[in-house]
Amino acid sequence: MYRVEKYTVDYYTQWNDFVNSSKNGTFLFHRDFMEYHSDRFTDFSLLVFENDKLVALFPANSKDDIIYSHQGLTYGGFLLENKTGGEKTEQIINVAFEFLNEKGFKKGIIKQILPIYHKYPVFEADYALFRKGASIIRRDMNLAIDYSFPLTISKSKMKHYRRVSSLGMEIKQDNNFKGFWKDVLVPRLEKRHNTKPVHTIEEIELLQSRFPENIFQYNVYYNDEIVAGITLFDSGTVVKSQYGATTDKGEELRALDYLFITLIEKLSNTKRFFDMGTVTEGNGYNAGLLKQKEELGCSVYVQDFYEVTITE
Repeated sequence: MYRVEKYTVDYYTQWNDFVNSSKNGTFLFHRDFMEYHSDRFTDFSLLVFENDKLVALFPANSKDDIIYSHQGLTYGGFLLENKTGGEKTEQIINVAFEFLNEKGFKKGIIKQILPIYHKYPVFEADYALFRKGASIIRRDMNLAIDYSFPLTISKSKMKHYRRVSSLGMEIKQDNNFKGFWKDVLVPRLEKRHNTKPVHTIEEIELLQSRFPENIFQYNVYYNDEIVAGITLFDSGTVVKSQYGATTDKGEELRALDYLFITLIEKLSNTKRFFDMGTVTEGNGYNAGLLKQKEELGCSVYVQDFYEVTITE
C-alpha cells in the first residue's frame, strides 16, 4: 500500500505542491529554500506514497548513520496532508523508518515543528513517535504572541514607547538587508555574543529574491542613520522575527522596542501569531532575553527534539 522514495529533482514540483497543501508546511520546506545551503548538508529527504498518491514528506539530511530532520531548517518533522488521522500517520512513520532501516541508518533525530505553525493539528506524529520508542532529548523554549488574546505588553515598555515616539525616528520597510547586516546585525552579534548570523548577507538577499512575499526587512532610522532593524519571515498566519538587532545609539533610543511594538500592533489584525524565536542557550535559557520577550507580550511554546532508534 505504501512506498517510500528518496527525494530527487524529478519530484521538485510534486514536493512543493504538497508543502503548500499540507497541514503543517511553510515556505521553509520549499525546495528553493531548503537548497540555498545544499553544499553544507547531504540531503536525504523522503516522500511517502499511498499507491501513487503522495501522502507525506520528511525533510531530512544524513550524517554517517544518523538521519536528521533537516539541520538547515528551524523546524521539521513529517509533513502530512489535511485529512491524515492517527492510524494512517503511524503507518506512514513506520514505513518511513523501515525504509531508513534498509538504508543502514541507526537512529533518527527529529525536531518537531512548533504547534503555532500548524494549519491543522498534527499531534498524531508525536504519538506515533512515542509508540516507536522515541525519547525527548531536547526541549527548546520559544516565545510567541497569540493574537487571539488581548495584547499584554508591559506598562514600562509602553511608557518608553510613548516617550520615544516623539524623538523623530522613522520606520521603513525598505528591504535594506545590506545596511542592516553591515551596520547593525553583524557588529552587534560579534560584540555581544562573538557569533555571526546564520545567514550571510548574500544568502538572505538570495532567499528574499526567491520568496519576496515571505521575507521582509524593517529598519529604524534616526537622522538618516540606521539604528535598528528586524528581519521578518512571513508564513501566512505566523510572522517570525528571524533577526532583530540595534546599534549602541539605537539602544539609547530604545529603537528596537519601538520597532517591535509598532510591528506587533501593525500585524495584530492580519496574523494569528508573532513568533519571536527561542531563548534557549545550551542546557538552559537566556533569562534577560526571556524577560524582554515576555514584557513584549509573548508566551512560552516548547519545541521538542526526539531521538528514535532505527536499527539496534
